[in-house]
Amino acid sequence: MKKYVFSALILSLVITAVPALPVCFGGRAASPAESEAYIPEAEISGDTALSSEPYNVLDITTGKVLIVPVREYVIGAVCAEMPANFGAEALKAQAVAAHTYAERQRALARREPRTELCGADFSNDTSKYQGYLTDAEIRANFGENYDEYYRRISAAADEVLAYVITYGDEPIIAAFHSMSSGRTESAENAWGAPVDYLVPVDSESDTKAPKYEETVRIGREELREKLEASFSGIQLGEDMTKWLTVAEISPSGTVLTARVGDRTVTGNDIRTALGLRSADFDVTYDDEQAVITTRGFGHGVGMSQYGANAMASAGSTWREILAHYYPNCNIEEVGV
Repeated sequence: MKKYVFSALILSLVITAVPALPVCFGGRAASPAESEAYIPEAEISGDTALSSEPYNVLDITTGKVLIVPVREYVIGAVCAEMPANFGAEALKAQAVAAHTYAERQRALARREPRTELCGADFSNDTSKYQGYLTDAEIRANFGENYDEYYRRISAAADEVLAYVITYGDEPIIAAFHSMSSGRTESAENAWGAPVDYLVPVDSESDTKAPKYEETVRIGREELREKLEASFSGIQLGEDMTKWLTVAEISPSGTVLTARVGDRTVTGNDIRTALGLRSADFDVTYDDEQAVITTRGFGHGVGMSQYGANAMASAGSTWREILAHYYPNCNIEEVGV
C-alpha cells in the first residue's frame, strides 16, 4: 500500500504539471466514441466514504453549478462517453467506471477545493474531466434515436448504479480510452508513475475496431511549423528525415521516446504536437512528406471501450470486463 501511495503522489504531480493526458475531442459536440477520461490526482486522504448525494457539476457554457442526482449524472456520462449501440454489458461497465470516476473526483474536490470550480465537484469541461451531457444535450446528440438509445443506456445504468470500483478502500482512477493498440498500456509508461491496477492487459480485439489503424501525411512546411511551435528553440536542420524519428517503444507499442531534431521527447509530446490519434505510431518519409501511421485511439490506459464491447459480444459480463481491465480491484456496493 505504501508503494501505491508513493506512486500516486508522483502521478498527481505529473498530471498537474503536464496537461497532456490528451482528450480525443474538444468542445461539447464531440463524438462519444472518441472520448477518454481525464485522470485526476491519484491519492485521496481523509474521509473517502461513498455517498448517494447529488453531484455539483460546473457547466462551463453557463458558469452555473448544476445539482445532478447520481443516476442522472451516470446516464449523462455514459451518453457522452460510449456509443449507445454498444453491448449492454459494455454499457454497464462504462456506467460503473463513470460512477467511480465521479465519486473519486468528489472526494478530491472536497479534500482540496479548486477556485475555478466555484464550489463544484468537477465540471463538464472534457479537456479536464469526464464527459457529461444534460438531457437536452442528449436529445440533440441522439436526435430521432433518443428514445431507443436513452432507454438502452438508462437500463444499463440502473442495473449497476449501486456499484463502484475500489482499490485499497478508495475509488480507483477509472481510466478508459476508445481502443488500444491490441494491448493496453501501463500508467507508468503513459504518465510516468505506476499504479498497481493500471497495467497492460490483452485487448487483441481492438485491432479489428473501426479506424484501428490510421495514416496521415504531413508536408515539410506544416511539419516544421508544428514541431517548432510545440518545442520552442528546437533545431531541426535541413534533412527532413531526421526531424522526427522513433527511439524507444514499450511492449504495448507506445512510443516512449522520440528524437525531434536535436531533442528527445515523449510519444505523448508528439501526439499532442501533431494531433495524432495515439502515441503508438511509426514514421516514414515520402516525397517531402512525413507519413505517420497510428494504431488505436486514446492514451491506452485502463479500459478499452471497443475491447469492452468485444468482450460483451463474446458473452462476458460487466463484472468480467471490469476485472479484466482493472485487475486486482474490487466491486463495492454503495447506497444510491
